[in-house]
Amino acid sequence: MTVLEVARPKLSPARMRPRDVMRVGAVGLRTRPLRAFLSALGIAIGIAAMVSVVGLSSSSGAELDRTLSALGTNLLTVSSGTTLMGEAAQMPTDAEAMIERIGPVQAVSSIGRIGDAKVYRSEQIPKAQTGGMTTYAARLDLPATVGATLRSGTWLNAATERYPAAVLGSSAAQRLGVGSIGPDTQVVIGSVRFAVVGVMNPVALATELDSGVLVGWPVAESRLGFDGHPTTLYTRSEEAKLEAVRQVLAGTANPEAPNEVDVSRPSDALAAKQATSQAFANLLLGVGAVALLVGGVGVANTMVISVLERRAEIGLRRSLGATRGQIRTQFLAESLLLSGLGGGGGILLGTGVTMGYALYSGWPSVVPAWATGGGLAATLAIGAVAGLYPAIRASRLSPTEALSTP
Repeated sequence: MTVLEVARPKLSPARMRPRDVMRVGAVGLRTRPLRAFLSALGIAIGIAAMVSVVGLSSSSGAELDRTLSALGTNLLTVSSGTTLMGEAAQMPTDAEAMIERIGPVQAVSSIGRIGDAKVYRSEQIPKAQTGGMTTYAARLDLPATVGATLRSGTWLNAATERYPAAVLGSSAAQRLGVGSIGPDTQVVIGSVRFAVVGVMNPVALATELDSGVLVGWPVAESRLGFDGHPTTLYTRSEEAKLEAVRQVLAGTANPEAPNEVDVSRPSDALAAKQATSQAFANLLLGVGAVALLVGGVGVANTMVISVLERRAEIGLRRSLGATRGQIRTQFLAESLLLSGLGGGGGILLGTGVTMGYALYSGWPSVVPAWATGGGLAATLAIGAVAGLYPAIRASRLSPTEALSTP
């Protein structure tokens, strides 16, 4: 066999293992750390904004669910509406007793607005400075029905409801400058001094009570000129029959004019508020996406500059046998690493913001897994798109052209 007959071995380019790809791709990040940090920062800000918006929205929703679970969603309110002439309607004095006869109704309580009884801290306050507070006559079972709790003091009882004693809503107490109550804590209602016996916490399902001053039904009739007509009734019903009860409440409360009665479900208002917050969160999510896009443009710009600055390196590697694909893989890996670092930092930052704000607000901290996973996927997608053109441009450089560039 002659030498010519010996088959020459077929040469093939060396394969780069994943570890080699990562090591070579990290060269640009290690040699220019400040530039890499600033480029990754743009990605991090966008991802952090998106994760924190989703996390805060989810945490707020979890808090709403927890609140409704504690307070119940079976509360219905029956309020006085308006007549056909546009005047304020009036419910019968026995509306509460009639509603109690509805089978699925488990509890009923009511308040009556006393429009002429303005509230002041003392007689020295000008009459025009009412503070936007409203005086209500209240039943003794009101807190149990609406899920109200007291911050300090006690609720009205069978004795104090007949005497000048009042319980302040949370906002009313703040406006009146009443912090902790004592034996000498008093307010003026109408022209009568009332001792403050309690201050309530905010009532999620009956927010009108927050700015109210509540007194006993008997003393309201005897000392404040209250006519005895309830203006708002609160009912608790069996959850399975809630809609059926809702259909008959207006006609039961005011049989002669059911169209003058408004029936609502407070939990629906909370859900609508949450939906509004969600719409605002979607807007902020869009802002975060724009920030992420801007960060991607920054990565692309960094990679283009990196290719221009490292032409000699590219030429040397090509002359030593690196293929176009290996050059392309190197710069694409660098872009993915750069974006991945920014995305990882953004996820940590966004999660930290969510947990911190949730802890401050007393909410459960919820960061959906899809938010972090989607943020990381978006980061890698941005990195791939941003690094594709610079990587292709680098791979197309010939060794002689790259090495001859000053």
